[in-house]
Amino acid sequence: MGCESCGTTIDGKPAGCKSNGSCTTGGCNKLNTFDWLADLPMYGDGGFDVVEVSFNHGSRKEFFRKREGIVVDTGDWVVVDAQFGHDLGEITLSGELVKLQMRKKKVKDNDRIRKIQRRANERDWERFEKAKEKEKEILIRSRAMARQLGLDMKIGQVEVQGDGKKVTFYYTADGRVDFRQLIKEYAHEFKMKIEMRQIGARQEAGKIGGLGSCGRELCCSTWLTEFKSVSTSAARYQNLAINQAKLSGQCGRLKCCLNYELDTYMDALEEFPKKADVLKTQEGEAYLQKTDIFKRLMYYSYPGKMKYYKLTVDEVKDVLAQNAKGEKPENLILREEPEPALEKSLDFGNTDEVISLEQLEKREKQKRRQRRKKRKSKNTPGNKSGNAGSQPNHPPKNEGNKKRRKNPRRNKGRGGRNQNPPKGD
Repeated sequence: MGCESCGTTIDGKPAGCKSNGSCTTGGCNKLNTFDWLADLPMYGDGGFDVVEVSFNHGSRKEFFRKREGIVVDTGDWVVVDAQFGHDLGEITLSGELVKLQMRKKKVKDNDRIRKIQRRANERDWERFEKAKEKEKEILIRSRAMARQLGLDMKIGQVEVQGDGKKVTFYYTADGRVDFRQLIKEYAHEFKMKIEMRQIGARQEAGKIGGLGSCGRELCCSTWLTEFKSVSTSAARYQNLAINQAKLSGQCGRLKCCLNYELDTYMDALEEFPKKADVLKTQEGEAYLQKTDIFKRLMYYSYPGKMKYYKLTVDEVKDVLAQNAKGEKPENLILREEPEPALEKSLDFGNTDEVISLEQLEKREKQKRRQRRKKRKSKNTPGNKSGNAGSQPNHPPKNEGNKKRRKNPRRNKGRGGRNQNPPKGD
């Protein structure tokens, strides 16, 4: 998800942020790797001729080898060899870090790595822009054709190759889909080489992108590449309410971030005693209501009472040890600890120039009194500033009512009430 003001020129450099090849906010490309060796002196490609090239704003990345005599660097747009024709992409990583990325993704440095042909020129950019303009129309049409055939699949994204000779459809499905007839109709309709790739729901959300409930861009579209299974037990260990609407991400699955702090919670829960749901005391049995894992506190309550008793982990272990021996502790062990009281006097520093609420209320009262005095002075007779001795603009109510009753035009159409015709009639 790139910046709104950031556009690309013919040479492929951003026009909005003026960062000359790489966005400073990291939003012009997905799944970028920070080149922490770039600022070191005497650092270059290190003689390693393999670079990482991203396509479709980082949703797909592959490794390509440089041809002899071609000088390219991170941020350059290049034309690379594809399975059918050629494609246009941006170099996102070069140098020694490419070796680490290849080792991480288990890519071997052999002759199977395709090569870079040349740098992208104006003609390549014209073809690339024409090919990308067709993606939205192809996506809408392909979904309609799949629905007509009654296939249980969802096409999430369409990627057209840079030369316009091949189109790749990324789809999600619960099971296996027989799309042989669909491929024939796609090839007849779009006049391109067709490739179908099935992806998961999490990968689909990463390709489409979006904002999570935390307010930041989705992890699967920015940095997360390996998707691990997430179960509801991860939410239970963290004392989270099992609410499917809140725990699910935009992909419809449980959020990946539930696994981020799970190890920390598991380490903290090792200190808590097991089978501590009930504590036996002389007053009765106390039941566990909630736990504060990082503060090492456990809250108990008696049946029929609204009081919660706060105990530390060590105190709970002592009570369980006594219950194991057949002993019941006194009620003082389950004492209710008072909540810390707030300080009444808060020091805010120098408050001479700060207007308090009482001062504002006094000012409002003074303004109201002044308004009342002005109204009274205008209404008192003989006041020079008011309308002293002048006749009122409107007649009294009784006189106005009499005139209305005597006016025959006003009384027409009122059902004959108060209608007094002239004497001549």
